[in-house]
Amino acid sequence: MQSKLSSLFDAFLPVIATLAALAVGAVMLLFLKVNPLEAYAALWDGAFGSANSFAETLVKATPLLLVALGICISFRGDVINIGGEGQMIIGAVLATWVGLTLTGLPGWLAITLAMLAGFLGGAVWGGIPGILKAYFRVNEILSTVMMNAIAVQLMNFLLRGPMIDPSQAELASKIPQTARLLDIFHLPRLAPTRLHLGALIAVVLAILVYILLWRTTAGYRIRAVGQNPNASRYAGIKVPRYVVLALLLSGAFAGLAGAVQVYGVNYRMITDGSSSGFTGSAGFNGIVAALFGQLHPIWSIPASILFGALLVGANKMQRVVQVPSALITVLNGLVVIFVVSSEIWRRRRQRRRLAAAPVEESPPEEDQPNVQTKEANQ
Repeated sequence: MQSKLSSLFDAFLPVIATLAALAVGAVMLLFLKVNPLEAYAALWDGAFGSANSFAETLVKATPLLLVALGICISFRGDVINIGGEGQMIIGAVLATWVGLTLTGLPGWLAITLAMLAGFLGGAVWGGIPGILKAYFRVNEILSTVMMNAIAVQLMNFLLRGPMIDPSQAELASKIPQTARLLDIFHLPRLAPTRLHLGALIAVVLAILVYILLWRTTAGYRIRAVGQNPNASRYAGIKVPRYVVLALLLSGAFAGLAGAVQVYGVNYRMITDGSSSGFTGSAGFNGIVAALFGQLHPIWSIPASILFGALLVGANKMQRVVQVPSALITVLNGLVVIFVVSSEIWRRRRQRRRLAAAPVEESPPEEDQPNVQTKEANQ
């Protein structure tokens, strides 16, 4: 009974962490002489108050979910991918190039090729740190962060040079953006909202990632390597191969998120010179969504919707109660800190429970089969 209650507590720990973060945020609102109930009511209304608000929440949640799916794969393989921002950028660059170059193709074919290009671009950008970790023991946290910086500078170069919108090329104050995609290359929308087909694609992929991780040999080996690489190596699993595969797939889903963002929301690439200028920090927020969903692809769906709601609803909260924009950033940061901390605490609780679990005693020596005798008989 106690173990069931403990498991139930672990399952709801991210929710408790989010409520704790909102409680701290309420104290901060009181210091600003703002009614927390009014502020959070505005947040809820901004995220779920109407069909259009809910659609905006799902639009914001779509890239979070795609990044979270990749994080579920890499973290299950005990590989930490902090490079979602860069992988989103590379995927978006390649997908945009497809749309701007292959203008003579039918819309459905161009979109399919663009999604594939984004997927492959993110896979390459994630696979490089995977190779460095698997074969050269380079820390993947450092390498993925550095790959983010490279991707940002590459994006800035392309959007100010080879891929810049021709209408901006001759202007003195150039806006770093590409030309707009043709209308037939836009992902279908649910009129009259901005909700696009990418949201459905993300949900379908969440189911497929669940099948990959828990119903296929490759998924089992990724999880086995994450649990114990030494035991996996002893069992004949090629550990470096699955380390690379975990980061490769993680980057691929982030790259797809970038492609979906271009073809479903922006219809062009545009940036302010930073990674978040294009990604909206989805590459980082997707990590938190995955942790909130306890690294499970299906549970990452409601987790991503929750964080999408926080991002969308916070904008209305700012308008209604007139709080500084910095407070919105702090509130989102509090949720991130509390959720990540709760995940660390949950893992420590699990290790303590395993350490305290009674160990089954081996049978007496006379009851154990004589291996040498059996081998001799064979």
